[in-house]
Amino acid sequence: MSHVLSLIAGSQKSPLQTKHINAACKLMEKLGVELDTGHWLAEKIAWQVEFDRKPAEVLGAVRKAAARWPVDVNIVPAANQRKKLLIADMDSTMIEQECIDELADAAGAGDAVKAITARAMNGELDFEDALRERVAALKDLPSGVIGEVISTRISFMAGGRDLIATMRQNSAYCALISGGFTHFTAYVGAELGFHEHQANELIIQDNLLTGEVASPILGRDAKVAALQRITGTFGFSMDEAMAVGDGANDIPMLQAAGIGVALHAKPAVKQEVDIQIDHGDLTALLYLQGFTRDEFARHH
Repeated sequence: MSHVLSLIAGSQKSPLQTKHINAACKLMEKLGVELDTGHWLAEKIAWQVEFDRKPAEVLGAVRKAAARWPVDVNIVPAANQRKKLLIADMDSTMIEQECIDELADAAGAGDAVKAITARAMNGELDFEDALRERVAALKDLPSGVIGEVISTRISFMAGGRDLIATMRQNSAYCALISGGFTHFTAYVGAELGFHEHQANELIIQDNLLTGEVASPILGRDAKVAALQRITGTFGFSMDEAMAVGDGANDIPMLQAAGIGVALHAKPAVKQEVDIQIDHGDLTALLYLQGFTRDEFARHH
C-alpha cells in the first residue's frame, strides 16, 4: 500500500464519527480504490487507512464530500510516514501571534503594520521589502519592550508541546526557522524544546531599536536553505522531513519536505500546498505521521 488517507477532527466537541469514515471509504471504493483495513489513532479524533492509487483524484473527491465535516482530509505517502526532522515556522504556527505586529502595536503603529503583514503572508508583497518596511515602524522603540511583549502577549499554539516532545522522544530533530526575530525564536525554541532556532536580527543601539534588520534577511529562500542544510548535516533525505507553516514565505519549504503542512494557512498557501490542517491543532502533525494518542510523549 503506497498511500495513507488521514481523517483528523478538530476536537472532541466536533468529533470524527464512524459515519464520516464510512462515507469516505464508500466514496473511495466507488472510485475503484482498494483499501486496507483502517484503524483509529485516537478515538473520535484521528483515523487512517492505507491504499494503492494515485492520490490526486481521490483527495479532491473525499475533500469535496467532507467539506461540511469538521474534519481535515489528507493523503500522505505510506513510505517514511514517521519523520526524522521537523522544521517549523514560528509566527501563527508555533505561536498564536505575529511578533512584528505585537511590537508595532506597542510602538503605536499596529494597524498599519498588521495590514502589511497580512498582505505579505498571503504572497501579495515581497517578503523582504515588507519586513524592512515594518521594522522601520519600530524605530526608537526601547529594546526592553521586546521582553514585555514576550511575557505578556505571546501564547503557544495548541498541541505544540506534544508535537515537539513526541518527535524528540522518537529521535527526530526539531528546528524553528522563522522570518521573525531571534529574541522570539530563542524564547519559543527553549520553551517548546526545539534543538535549534534561526530568525532575523533586530538591530539595537543604545537600548533602542534602530528600525533596521540585519542582512541577509531570512525569507522564503532561507527556509528552504535551512531544510537543505539540516537534512545534509544529518544525512536525511527530504522525504524524511516534515515542515509546517502558514504564510506565503513558507511555500517552497512546505513543497520541498516529504510532508509539508499548511496549518490554518492563508489562501495563497492552500492553493500551492496539498496537505492542509484547518480544524486540528499541532497534534495533527503527529497523526499525519501515524502516531497513536497513546504514543504521545508525556511532558511536564
